Amino acid sequence: MTQDRPPAFTRFNLFLRDSFACQYCHATEELTFDHVIPRSRGGRTTWENIVTACARCNLTKGGRTPQQASMHPRRHPRRPSAYELQEHGRKFPPHHLHESWLDYLYWDIELEA
Repeated sequence: MTQDRPPAFTRFNLFLRDSFACQYCHATEELTFDHVIPRSRGGRTTWENIVTACARCNLTKGGRTPQQASMHPRRHPRRPSAYELQEHGRKFPPHHLHESWLDYLYWDIELEA
């Protein structure tokens, strides 16, 4: 990654920004992403409005605002720098693959006869 170009908005980069942890309860399992201000209330899909959330917290918050749900992200969502993502990435072992990616990968498995 070059340091002068903003990082791409991807699921992996979002999870990396948030250290693969729910921003509401800090769980690391069943991660999804949550619109802090729901799309139904005009929220956009941007770095500044999306946080990593576990499935339970995402379902609990639903289409409500943080104030309505009494659920506030631990960190204010913002666009990270490439440097920040690199620093967060160094916390994980080489070739780390979070379980949330397994559904998106195709594994060519030979079946034993």
